[in-house]
Amino acid sequence: MSGLIDLDVIAGAKATHKYARLSASKARVVLNLIRDEDLALARDRLRFCERGAAEVVSKVLESAVANAANNEQLDADELYVAECWADEGPVLKRWRPRARGRATRIFKQTSHITVIVAQLSTEELEMREARLAASGSQTAAAARAARVAASRATTDTGDADETAPEDADKTATDNVDDIDDAADEAAEAAIDDTADPEEDVADPEERN
Repeated sequence: MSGLIDLDVIAGAKATHKYARLSASKARVVLNLIRDEDLALARDRLRFCERGAAEVVSKVLESAVANAANNEQLDADELYVAECWADEGPVLKRWRPRARGRATRIFKQTSHITVIVAQLSTEELEMREARLAASGSQTAAAARAARVAASRATTDTGDADETAPEDADKTATDNVDDIDDAADEAAEAAIDDTADPEEDVADPEERN
């Protein structure tokens, strides 16, 4: 059992899963993968780990992160796995029938898994930001802010697009009215220019 991190001095949080139905030795193999690692890297390693203990350890890690965010008001992007260990729990004893009426004892191991997450120091945060800037990446908080800004820009553009069709419909209606007025004026002018049919008919006496 460890206990090097004093949560009264260092900002962080702890989560413990007691009586996990797996042996401590199997849990320790997975815990060794995430110890002293950044939170994002620890999550990735647990996500792609093929051992069954990875799922249990992942739940304990997320519980510790939730405790740090909700109880200690710490930013999840600034956390790392400070400590993690597995203690042996009570052994469940069962029996398995064998040949010739005999029985064999079965020992079902349990363990207590503990994960402590703590806040990175200022120097470590600056080093991580410089490393991300050099690689062209960005932190989760920066990526989230970029997505929010893009969403707001899209919303503003959508409002402008909704106003544009109304103006276009109004312009089209005005053009149709102008065309109708021009057509009416042309028809009236044509009627005025047409000769009276009675004037075109010649008098019979004048024809003779």
